[in-house]
Amino acid sequence: MSTTTGTSSGTGVRVEVRYFAGAAAAAGTGAEHLELPVGSAVGDVLAALAATHPALRPVLEVASVLLGEVVVRDRSTPVPDGAQLDVLPPFAGG
Repeated sequence: MSTTTGTSSGTGVRVEVRYFAGAAAAAGTGAEHLELPVGSAVGDVLAALAATHPALRPVLEVASVLLGEVVVRDRSTPVPDGAQLDVLPPFAGG
């Protein structure tokens, strides 16, 4: 399932969001596409996801976020156009 959220004028930042494990279950999809305003940061992406998928909110609070396969802890990190953002909840077991 793919979803586009935000502006549709083509002047925004397109982001592919991939969900893993419990994040996919909470979002109800394994991946989706968002379009956000230019200048958006990781925190803006997460806020848009939480607004779209309320069940995902508690997962986002504890999840690791990867931007282009690099862990991002600073939610003010800018998101470039065409970015891939992965949401990985904590994993148990071993």
